[in-house]
Amino acid sequence: MLFFKLFIESFIFAYDALMQNRTRTFLSLLGITIGIFTIISVFAAVDTFRGNLQTSVDKLGSKTIYIQKWPWGGGSDYPWWKYMQRPVPTYRDYAALKAKNTSFTGLSFDIWLNNRTIKYLSNSIEGVDITASTGYNKTQNFEISAGRYFTENEVNSGNGVCIIGADLAEGLFVNLNAIGKNIKVMGRNVKVVGVFAKEGEDLLGITSDKLVLIPLNFAKNIVDIQSDRYDPQITVRGNENAAIEEVESELRGVLRSVKRLSPATEDNFALNKTTIISAQLDQLFGIVDIAGWIIGGFSILVGGFGIANIMFVSVKERTNIIGIQKSLGAKNYFILLQFLFEAIALCLIGGLLGLAVVYLLTTVATYIFDFKIVLDMANVIRGLSISVIIGVVSGFWPAFSASRLDPVEAIRSK
Repeated sequence: MLFFKLFIESFIFAYDALMQNRTRTFLSLLGITIGIFTIISVFAAVDTFRGNLQTSVDKLGSKTIYIQKWPWGGGSDYPWWKYMQRPVPTYRDYAALKAKNTSFTGLSFDIWLNNRTIKYLSNSIEGVDITASTGYNKTQNFEISAGRYFTENEVNSGNGVCIIGADLAEGLFVNLNAIGKNIKVMGRNVKVVGVFAKEGEDLLGITSDKLVLIPLNFAKNIVDIQSDRYDPQITVRGNENAAIEEVESELRGVLRSVKRLSPATEDNFALNKTTIISAQLDQLFGIVDIAGWIIGGFSILVGGFGIANIMFVSVKERTNIIGIQKSLGAKNYFILLQFLFEAIALCLIGGLLGLAVVYLLTTVATYIFDFKIVLDMANVIRGLSISVIIGVVSGFWPAFSASRLDPVEAIRSK
């Protein structure tokens, strides 16, 4: 009850201070408001972008490993000259992996034929990405809105069939059903047997909306599937019950055996997985978080000095009231908590104003600009917690000074 009474009285004192000294209070709260707004808006934006990017990364598969020539990564210390000497994954490697008795649930050999032109009658679309694969359905997550996936016979025989993206179907076949139509792909007639469900482009640019998928055995008749220019890769999906580290370890052992590498020889292949991207994203957004703390911290520091200043002024103005309270038996801790709660209440008002501005901007971005920014409860709690901490730090010394006043001298101060 004492705590509740102190809180109510402190809130009333804070409200009176706001009403009686509006300009002074507004300027004092401005720093807290701007600081909370800066920090929480940065965290909200970072969480939103991190979530969207993580969704894009998850499309690659948390249990999927990509055997490639180049490891994912970069930076100034990236030894590209060493990786440049590596051979690309070969179809022979894929066949050897397929022949092994492993726990992999999905395996495919893929090549990429980028920036191609496809045609249907007089309609044509340029800049199309073509993927040739032996088992795209076993290693990738996708949906087909019309038609079907390739049959086993079509994959093995290398029939001229394809599955196209939703944007390509809309561009080539205006008001027509794409299934069963023949289109020109790299100068060859290819029958459309399926259309990917529309996905939209994510932040990593991963989408099937502008993709043409063909069987690898069909692509063998057109291009050299072992050419470095087509970025050949082997895609492996591990068992859902197995940890990605176990899949990676087993895959490395099988590959080294297939390639006949001695124990002292370094791997001449890269095993890329989504955790590499996730770790890089965490590192990047960690730097952004620190930048947000630094930028917002300066505003909060200025705001904290402003709160401390207004609390010293408040103590000065109510010195005689403090003397009367102490002469009537008020303990030092009662006076201290009274002014400390007032400082916390002032900081909470500034924090709530900052959160209100962030919420307003997120609403505008979501409903007007169609860009969804999430202000989750964790950031709200973080903002309020920072406000309370600043209130305690900036209000303690004025409150302590008030609690140590001599009651006689305080009453005579006026």
